[in-house]
Amino acid sequence: MKAFLINKYDKAGVMQLTDVPEPGVNDTDVLVDIHAAGLNLLDTKVKAGEFKLILPYKLPLIMGHDVAGVVTQVGSRVKKFKVGDEVYARPADGRIGAFAEHIAIDENDVALKPQNISMVEAASLPLVTLTAWQSLVELAHLKKGQSVFIQAGSGGVGTVAIQLAKHLGAKVATTAGATSFDALKKLGADVLVDYKTQDFETILTNYDVALNSQDTKTLEKSLNVVKPGGTVVSISGPPTGDLAEQKNAPWFVKIVMNLLSMGIRRKAKKRNIDYQFLFMRANGQQLTEIGKLVETGVIKPVVDKVYPFEQANDALAYVESGRAKGKVVINVKESFNY
Repeated sequence: MKAFLINKYDKAGVMQLTDVPEPGVNDTDVLVDIHAAGLNLLDTKVKAGEFKLILPYKLPLIMGHDVAGVVTQVGSRVKKFKVGDEVYARPADGRIGAFAEHIAIDENDVALKPQNISMVEAASLPLVTLTAWQSLVELAHLKKGQSVFIQAGSGGVGTVAIQLAKHLGAKVATTAGATSFDALKKLGADVLVDYKTQDFETILTNYDVALNSQDTKTLEKSLNVVKPGGTVVSISGPPTGDLAEQKNAPWFVKIVMNLLSMGIRRKAKKRNIDYQFLFMRANGQQLTEIGKLVETGVIKPVVDKVYPFEQANDALAYVESGRAKGKVVINVKESFNY
């Protein structure tokens, strides 16, 4: 099968399109004929080798974390899916490989595709919706009547996090360029801050939750807009030692991560704020719940651009540019004219 892979970690390098063997199918796996694959900033970070200490992938590595397609084979112990099912998934760490014609995924990481959206739209959802769910529902326990500050509202995570937060009954503030304001209001944003001309730290105050997706300086400022007893969840770092434990990383990695996050953890503790770092994980059951929200119109996919499969490197470069409004997807099935 055709696949885009990397032979070495290189931030400036490009993925290679090549022929690789079909994936093997374990007893609890489903084999998916990939129709579309979503791209994420995580892909650029994996390519650069930023996570090689906690995600020790064997190279060459097929890239891609978001997939939508059709089940063509099931393992002997698979109970949840059958051949012909339309599914979407974020494969587990260690088993990524969505930039290809086929992928084998553990059934527990897979969910039925929402029936009211296309394969391209479905491929845009898994990683960002799981990130929003695990940030706002699992870690922050966001409740009706509370307030949440979601940074970078027009990004992939931001567009779905705004919609999920509104569904949970929260007041939502976000940062974006002014040209995105109308679209974000339609998604549910209540307070919009123009990051080019305004400082959110001087406008927002007494929020219950903040979701940080930017740099450490922005994270520190986020602590100042959250009330004592509130929660700040960061998906961009600095990571805590808990991540090293989750990934069974070497002992020294936990020490390094605790050192990296020591400053922000101290500042959060001083303000009586719960600081959490999230490295989202695959979860088919959560995708099933998210799928129900998609089918009822609570969450709508926001897709910026769709590229043909052969232009995956161009698509990844666009993601890395930071200009995307919502998600970027590569259309695998149509590229091969099946």
